Amino acid sequence: MKVLYVASEALPFIASGGLADVAGSLPKELRRRLCGCRVVLPLYEAIPQTMREQMTFLTSFSVPVAWRRQYCGVFEAKVDGVIYYLLDNQYYFKRAGLYGHYDDAERFAFFSRAVLEMLKQINFQPDVIHANDWQSALVPVYLSLYYAHDPFYSGIKTLFTIHNIQYQGQYGMDILEDVFGIPKDRASIVEMGGCVNLMKGAIETSHRVSTVSPTYAEEILDPWFAHGMNDMLEARKWKLSGILNGIDIDGYNPETDKNLAVNYTREDRTGKVTCKSALQEEMGLPKAADRPVIGMVTRLVSHKGLDLVKARIEQLLSETDAQLVVLGSGDWSYENFFRDLQSRYADRVAYRAGFIPALARRIYAGADIFLMPSQSEPCGLAQMVACRYGTIPVVRETGGLKDSIHDAGDGEGNGFTFQTYNADDMLDALRRSVAAYHSADWPSIIDRAMDSDFSWGRSANEYLRLYRAMIKE
Repeated sequence: MKVLYVASEALPFIASGGLADVAGSLPKELRRRLCGCRVVLPLYEAIPQTMREQMTFLTSFSVPVAWRRQYCGVFEAKVDGVIYYLLDNQYYFKRAGLYGHYDDAERFAFFSRAVLEMLKQINFQPDVIHANDWQSALVPVYLSLYYAHDPFYSGIKTLFTIHNIQYQGQYGMDILEDVFGIPKDRASIVEMGGCVNLMKGAIETSHRVSTVSPTYAEEILDPWFAHGMNDMLEARKWKLSGILNGIDIDGYNPETDKNLAVNYTREDRTGKVTCKSALQEEMGLPKAADRPVIGMVTRLVSHKGLDLVKARIEQLLSETDAQLVVLGSGDWSYENFFRDLQSRYADRVAYRAGFIPALARRIYAGADIFLMPSQSEPCGLAQMVACRYGTIPVVRETGGLKDSIHDAGDGEGNGFTFQTYNADDMLDALRRSVAAYHSADWPSIIDRAMDSDFSWGRSANEYLRLYRAMIKE
């Protein structure tokens, strides 16, 4: 079986979010299962020179972008047994940042069309093209419109994965022909609510649609979560499935992580005590081995549940002996809240703005409890990483949080959960976690968390089953 995995970012080349983790881990696991999976992504300016030195130039050709043609160079690199193709066009990709440019519509229209044109140029005929998020949503659209009747492409099946339904690739209808190259008589494929909606087009034209957790696959049929896409998905529910993401358990490993003060294992967790003390010192908090440290590593945006934190965290601090460590940036109102909280509770709260990967690892290792009270969370990776490091998650039961974390109240769970998006329910879950920390049950809860299987192997097996089912159709 041959698969082309299409992503706008992938580790170890370039990353801005969770998609890069998936694109850097899933293909590797598929290869281990004898699936010929290759990855294609843009050759961004920000890709480091060390990675560029591993690339080999393959070929170049011109790509139709509506009424014009643009140069595309193809570079190849091999990492962990996986072949990566990086598509070069300096006009589109030699600039700072991955997204947020005025011409993103044209940039990723070029990328999507170039992916399909590349296949003939390098003589690679995949059984499945697996596209991800709105940046590659035009791949199944263009395949359906312009390539499906070419014998070279006719047998290719397409899977489109939604990582976050909030970001759909919406643009005005005025650029339908001049930028996307889609004729007006085929506008219905991508038109939704009077706009071009690239995700809608991918759902319409793909053979199957997946998302990043079983619960999220159910939630996006509900208007509350679907951002207007619920009717579209409900009508095509037979296409939809949810497969929980995994994490790179080799990369996230407290036994070998060089970012930690001391390494440790599930069997010998004495090093975790040292990591906690080192974190308290680094963050300017009093060293106290007997006080629980609650950690948060998050983007500071509303859907991460920060309104719940604002409403009840001071009450928790007043009732318990817990300390709070927060790493993240985003909306100024949340940043200001945590700065103010830190100033008023200097011996209990520590906040660092931004995203500092090494510090994030030290929080995963040094904290006792990890808080993720998300309003919505398609999959979430932080709760899995926390478990890997023996830090007990407190999460709301939504999306992948519900599928990965189960309440320890029954004596079997690997964390603490709450159902409704309610500040008092979050507070209750935190109270229970702090009480458990001070109880004799805490070591066994940590054991269950660290025993949780969040490897990509499980997810890769499910994708293989889905690919095989598509090929047989």
